[in-house]
Amino acid sequence: MAILDASLDELRATRTSIKWRAYDPDVIPVWVAEMDCAPCDPVVEAIEGALRRGDVGYAAPGPLEEAFAHFAKERWDWAVDPGQAMMLPDVMIGVGELLRANTRPDAAVVVSPPCYDAFFGFVQAVGRRLVTASLDADSRLDPEALEAAFRDAGPGAAYILCNPQNPMGTVHTADELAMLARLADRYDVLVVSDEIHGPLTHPGVTYTPYLAVPEASRGISVVSGSKSWNLAGLKIALAVPGADATASLGALHEVNTHGANHLAEIAHTAAYAHGGPWLDELRGEIVERRELLRGMLAEQLPEIRVTPGESTYLVWLDCTELGLADPARSFLQQGRVALGVGTNYDPRGRQFVRFNVATSPQVIGQAVERMAGVLH
Repeated sequence: MAILDASLDELRATRTSIKWRAYDPDVIPVWVAEMDCAPCDPVVEAIEGALRRGDVGYAAPGPLEEAFAHFAKERWDWAVDPGQAMMLPDVMIGVGELLRANTRPDAAVVVSPPCYDAFFGFVQAVGRRLVTASLDADSRLDPEALEAAFRDAGPGAAYILCNPQNPMGTVHTADELAMLARLADRYDVLVVSDEIHGPLTHPGVTYTPYLAVPEASRGISVVSGSKSWNLAGLKIALAVPGADATASLGALHEVNTHGANHLAEIAHTAAYAHGGPWLDELRGEIVERRELLRGMLAEQLPEIRVTPGESTYLVWLDCTELGLADPARSFLQQGRVALGVGTNYDPRGRQFVRFNVATSPQVIGQAVERMAGVLH
C-alpha cells in the first residue's frame, strides 16, 4: 500500500490537525506543510513502547544527536560531531533564539524570498530589521542581490538560509552555498540555515548541507525530522554549529533546551535510525504526485506555470496568466480549495500559490478539478 493513499473521506474522518480544522469541512486543504501519509512503523513502535513503559519524562541529549550524525554521514557524507549539537524545541524557535542571542537589537536579518513565510514573522518577533535579497529568475541564490543586502544590513547582521528552498523546491548547489559563505564572511553576517526539508530531495538529486561546504565554518544549521517523517506534532530540533561557530551556538542559554519534548526525541531518533526505507519510498511517491499535478494542470489549467523543483512536497504555481486578481482567494472562495497564499512567501507573490502534493491522487485530482471549475 502506498504511503500517500488516504481518501478525502478517510482524512476528514481521522485527521484533527490545523490542516483539517483551519477551514470549513467542504474545503480541500493543500496549503500547510503537513503530509496526508501513513505513519512510519519504526516511529509508531518507538512511541507506543515509550508510552507503555511510562517513559514520558524530560528529554536528555545523546540518542537523537547520535542518530542524526549517523544519518547525515550516510546520506550526505556530512560529518557531524554529536557532542557539539544542541537540542531545541523547534526549528524556528531555535532560529529565532539564535538571532536574538547573536545580533544586536538594532541589527538586520536578511532573507531571500520567495521563502518560508515564518522567516518574516520570526524576524519581526525578535525585533530585528528585515532586509531582502530576492532569488533570481531561476529561483536560485543571486550573488548580486545577496551582496547588496549584506552591505545594506551592515556588520553583525544575520541571514536565514532556506536549504532546500521552500516553496520552490530549489536545491542549492555546493558552489552556490560556498558563494554565500564567502559573502557572509566578507560582510560579517551569521548564516543560520533552516534544513528541515533536507531529507526530502527527490531521488537522484544531490543535496548539500550548508556546513558540508568548507567555506561555511562560521554558520549554524538547524535540522529536524518533522517534515520528512510528518512529525510536526512531535516538535524537536537540533542546532549544529560549524567549526568556527561554537561560540555563536554557545550564546544560547541552556534553558533553550528545556522545551525539547522527550517523546519527540524518541520519535525523531527512531526516524533517523530506522526510517530510511520508509523515507525513500515516500520520496518516490512525492515525485509521482508532483508529476500527477503537473499533468492535470497541463490538461485543465494550462495557463498555470509550474516551477521546477528538486525537493520537498511543495509546488510553487505561477497563476499570472489566469487573469485573476487574487488566485488564492478565488480558489478558496469559489473552488473551496485552500492553497498557500503567495504573498505569505514573497510580498510580490500575489499571482502565486503553493500546492502541497503530499497526499493521495484522489485529493490532488479533486483539488485541480475544483480549481479548473473556477475558470471554466
